[in-house]
Amino acid sequence: MSSFKKGLKKVEVALKWDPSPIGTPPHDLDIIAATYTSDDPGGAPAYVVHFDSRSPDGTITLNRDSTTGQGFGFDEVMTLELERLSPSYARVVVGIAIQQGERATVFGAVANTAVRIREGYTDLAQNDFSQVADSTAAVIAEFARDDSGEWAFREVLQGFDNDPTSFAAVMGGAH
Repeated sequence: MSSFKKGLKKVEVALKWDPSPIGTPPHDLDIIAATYTSDDPGGAPAYVVHFDSRSPDGTITLNRDSTTGQGFGFDEVMTLELERLSPSYARVVVGIAIQQGERATVFGAVANTAVRIREGYTDLAQNDFSQVADSTAAVIAEFARDDSGEWAFREVLQGFDNDPTSFAAVMGGAH
């Protein structure tokens, strides 16, 4: 949990997992980004990007959304164009949540999960969720603007037991 790099411009968050076994309901994992204003960086998010959506100004986009984990490589990808984000935003928190069906699904029950955060060809962080195996959601990253306006990255891995909607409301409180 340390600052890795300052002056970030454009970051990609990529998520992958294996499909559920045949005959079982599919696992649907989602990348969620919550943006916070400089007036209230620890309060309620100004907006949340998830489920095949994008930010109002187009700076945060969910480029690829998988509902099953089928495919090769990373199944879900979100791009954060931090350098284009309005100066009124000071913080972006990124998390992963599992859509919940009839019974709660935790990261430990989903095969071969992995998340990668990178800027260009430089990996900032990679994780397999093994440290939060009993959680249904997790905060994985925080991007914060410093006094000079530069964006810095801080790797976070904090598990939650929430569905995607309630997780989006509490994920900004991760430490």
